[in-house]
Amino acid sequence: MGSSLGRLFKITTYGESHGKAVGCVIENCPAGLILTEKDIQPDLDRRRPGQSALTTPRKEPDTVEILSGTFQEKTIGSPISLIVYNKEAKESDYADFKDIYRPSHADFTYHQRYGYRTYVGGGRASARSTIGVTAAGAVAKKILKEKLKTDICAYVSQIHDLILPNGFDNSNIKKIRDIAEKNDIRCPDLKLAEKMTEKIKNIKKEGDSLGGVIELIADNVPAGLGDPVFDRMDALLAQAMMAIPAVKGVEIGSGFSAASMKGSEHNDLFFNEKGKIRTRTNYSGGIQGGITNGERIFMRIAFKPTATIRKEMPTVSEKGEEVILKAKGRHDPCVLPRAVPIVEAFAALVFADQYLISKTANYNKL
Repeated sequence: MGSSLGRLFKITTYGESHGKAVGCVIENCPAGLILTEKDIQPDLDRRRPGQSALTTPRKEPDTVEILSGTFQEKTIGSPISLIVYNKEAKESDYADFKDIYRPSHADFTYHQRYGYRTYVGGGRASARSTIGVTAAGAVAKKILKEKLKTDICAYVSQIHDLILPNGFDNSNIKKIRDIAEKNDIRCPDLKLAEKMTEKIKNIKKEGDSLGGVIELIADNVPAGLGDPVFDRMDALLAQAMMAIPAVKGVEIGSGFSAASMKGSEHNDLFFNEKGKIRTRTNYSGGIQGGITNGERIFMRIAFKPTATIRKEMPTVSEKGEEVILKAKGRHDPCVLPRAVPIVEAFAALVFADQYLISKTANYNKL
């Protein structure tokens, strides 16, 4: 089961939705980084369930503990183990359909792959498995911020048919973050956030769910990160984002809109700005030939509606019997507000890994 990410700054996540704990192990974090639980907890608080009426009512404090890899509040170069204990797991919520495949969930495919599955909460398929990623991402963010002044920000740009207007100004990361973190949706447009909030509340009453889009921007990602062919920066970012439960699509830079443009329209023209090579436009989204060019990284990540809903749905049992499922349990009517820190974490992990690789093995300067 693929539970690891990264070549040098490598993380391995562990734990299940309703198991004793979830967390991760980080390998090859440089020694000397000041690191305590206080550096990690804020992003877990942004991801945790029960933080608003728009999320699952499951009450989990998601308090992180550092078990190894630090001494006197500094990293020592050895593996860092992070753990978050599950406090409110309820197996009884899943007892009635333990032998039933939930539509569009991982029940059937996991059973086909392994011959056995964790029916309680979806096990490793649950979004709760992203706690380890979010915790490790906070460490990666700290490295990037201190070494490169890299600033990573994600925000909700679309819920169902409610979309940020064309021409939305995302030039100021601090402004976007300040506005987005002041509303439960994490949308940088307060009026739109109100409409999104109302829409999610209504769909929750109906027992249904909604999908949407999260956008990510990252400034001060240095030029020269990533490799051609299989370890292209855009390929690594896409792989990381597609590892998030519910993600069904990733766009980098102009994305699918590039298909309707001409080369003369889409090419990012170079110019010299006070001795620094830059591009006048950024349709490439900060990546050309699989390698960062120093411009802003821009991505759009599409999330499907939550698979588990309260509406009755026809499905089949493990024996192939046709049945009607009415799911119980505690589920998000829309995962996007809680997914914002997860998107940031995955991006930070990819950037940190490639940054450390570039520092230790610059193949162009033997």
